[in-house]
Amino acid sequence: MTTTTVRPGDPALQPAETGSLSTTELAAVRADFPLLERTVRGGQPLVYLDSAATSQKPQVVLDTEVDFYEQRNAAVHRGAHQLAEEATEAFEQARAAVAEFVGADEGEIVWQPGATAAINVVAYAFSNATLGRGGEAAARFRLAPGDEIVVTEAEHHANLVPWQELAARTGAVLRWIPVADDGRLDLSTLDEVVTERTKVLAFGHVSNVTGAIAPVATLVAAAKRVGALTVLDACQSVPNMPVDLHALDVDFAAFSGHKMLGPTGVGALYGRRELLEAMPPTVTGGSMVEVVTMESTTYAPPPQRFEAGTQMVAQTVGMGCAAQYLGELGMAGVARHETELAAEMLKIADIPGVRVIGPLDTADRLAVVSFVVDGVHAHDVGQVLDDKGIAVRVGHHCAQPLHRRFGVAATARASASVYTTVEEVVAFREALAGVRAFFGAE
Repeated sequence: MTTTTVRPGDPALQPAETGSLSTTELAAVRADFPLLERTVRGGQPLVYLDSAATSQKPQVVLDTEVDFYEQRNAAVHRGAHQLAEEATEAFEQARAAVAEFVGADEGEIVWQPGATAAINVVAYAFSNATLGRGGEAAARFRLAPGDEIVVTEAEHHANLVPWQELAARTGAVLRWIPVADDGRLDLSTLDEVVTERTKVLAFGHVSNVTGAIAPVATLVAAAKRVGALTVLDACQSVPNMPVDLHALDVDFAAFSGHKMLGPTGVGALYGRRELLEAMPPTVTGGSMVEVVTMESTTYAPPPQRFEAGTQMVAQTVGMGCAAQYLGELGMAGVARHETELAAEMLKIADIPGVRVIGPLDTADRLAVVSFVVDGVHAHDVGQVLDDKGIAVRVGHHCAQPLHRRFGVAATARASASVYTTVEEVVAFREALAGVRAFFGAE
């Protein structure tokens, strides 16, 4: 691996307030990611444009996880020996790092296996409360037939299917905010969709298909007017732009480690402290209890109440390291870098036969661009690009309703991260320009 003495966070490398990542800083960032050095498909340089699916990992995250296993591997919050103490300290330090990174308090971050699991914890808490679990404290989580759950037409299945299931279990009604022709949310009927019957409003911060950033303030205000709780899918925003959950004023949020330069198998649920304290548990077992008798159990306070069993400790430590890495780099500069990359990516709309699904401008969007090519299936597009060393995602990206909204079964998707360069985007555009000719579709 290439080594360098230049490190993200060095004052000399911090971007100007109006600028993006400097050339020197971007080079230093790329040197931190060993996988980016490899070649594919007969020795071609890898152009990795699938970061919305999963990000690559900097060496410091890999080293941190290995170091945990080599030096302090033990179960946390149990055991009186030194390894257990060190493991617990690392586990809780990671929680603090993630909390600071997203603008939350330590006690408001609950470790989960991923964002999907985190959203399901909230959905099943509503179920359990509706069954009477949690007592009067959980009254705000109870649903009755005819109550409404609101999502958007742009949701990833992880923020749609759990709410469909909750509606089926409780007799609640699922409604949704539509998507406009430009790929942004259509708020013209917001007051008709979010009403006094609404108990939950769940929405994505950034679409994993269109890259559009949701108007969080508007949606949160609509929910508050009717007393509904808000659940934010922050998987695409946390790695790519500044996120302050307290400032956003959402009630719950979910995000994953593997999309923010961290390990797989770990994510986080954010919840307002008072809501976590009122919320009944969903997954039960060891570690999340205080007193257990043969007749009954009393549960630990949050966040431990929602962390049953042996936790994925090494992964949480890696996620905490990733949060520190991004925080030191500076998320404002990362976001400006993303905007520049989005502008370059959107130039594919000028290629004959290419149709971009989503906004064609860089206002309120990130570098996630999905597209179709006339006469060529998305999977074939992906294969041709792969032959040139360019990795993109193909399919419906776990967002079938949104694809159906635009009349397509599948798209190809290019997505960037902090380590992506303009030169890589140019290589992608040039390769895409030849796809129709390759298949004789011109």
